[in-house]
Amino acid sequence: MSEGQRETLVKVARSQTALHREVVRAKALLAAADGVANTRIAADLGVSAVSVRAWRKRFEAEGLAKWGKVRAGRGRKPSISEEQIAQIVDLTLHFRPDGQTHWSCRTMATYVGVSPATVQRIWDARGLKPHRVETFKLSNDPKFEDKLVDVVELYLNPPDKAVVLCMDEKSQIQALDRTQPSLPMVKGRAGTMTHDYKRNGTTTLFAALDVATGKVFGQCLPKHRHEEFLVFLRTIDANVPKGLAVHLILDNYATHKHPDVAKWLAKHKRFHLHFTPTSSSWLNLVERWFRQLTDKNIRRGSFPSVPDLIASIEDSLRVNNDNPKPLVWTATTESILEKVRRGRVALDRVVSHS
Repeated sequence: MSEGQRETLVKVARSQTALHREVVRAKALLAAADGVANTRIAADLGVSAVSVRAWRKRFEAEGLAKWGKVRAGRGRKPSISEEQIAQIVDLTLHFRPDGQTHWSCRTMATYVGVSPATVQRIWDARGLKPHRVETFKLSNDPKFEDKLVDVVELYLNPPDKAVVLCMDEKSQIQALDRTQPSLPMVKGRAGTMTHDYKRNGTTTLFAALDVATGKVFGQCLPKHRHEEFLVFLRTIDANVPKGLAVHLILDNYATHKHPDVAKWLAKHKRFHLHFTPTSSSWLNLVERWFRQLTDKNIRRGSFPSVPDLIASIEDSLRVNNDNPKPLVWTATTESILEKVRRGRVALDRVVSHS
């Protein structure tokens, strides 16, 4: 055994991440090189003397050239055939169990006649997760590409002497109060809240996210009509410095296109509306802020009245605007359109087979 070989085997023998069989084999070869008898090595390592002799013979013939490679015909034999593996994958991808929408490890294991752990290993190796589902919606807007280009261009190349605002309404926010006080979190137990609640009214939050700064203009109003939209437009007009154009990114809700709104916009030339394609709320950055508001403020809140709810929302607005963080858009129009094309091809394929 050369010094280089000894150094390599010492590293393997001390390794915490190498395969167990390789660690044992390295210890056996090091002991053999020190003159320890095969039977003593076998007893110390809990293996057979036959294995020690075989390792020494292979090392003498090959050195460390093929270290880690299991010879053909050796090693643990597979407990499931390739045909069964193919059957499990095919069933997972193309069929459903009777009376259910998707397979579980146990239902698949029972159907095929293997263990649930075997099914899980097969799914893990191929990235199959039948218990999970993600939502999607491809826009059918005939002007999808034109609207997409318009909005993304505002994100990537905002105009000079202008402010770009992502605007939307979060309507029917409920002031829910729990029927009993919530219990605080303690060691070994999460915080608790009752599953039932009392409804104490609703409010609608009008919000506009400044893409450049991350600040949010927000205003809670009782309803979700064009009258309230005009009130919010006036709020934006009062807060954006004069001399700056205002580019509003918003959805196709009828309120935004009401004749009274069009008249107001005709008198306020610095306002420019940019509509997202239908079924494309992901294109409006303020939706991300709404999600954050829901997760961190509304969902686990308890509000005895609508004014309490509004006060809580205003606190979130204040905290955000005290330390705003811009949401940076990075996706190009070309990359988005490529994903949409792939989605349409996949959807058309599913429709044609159904």
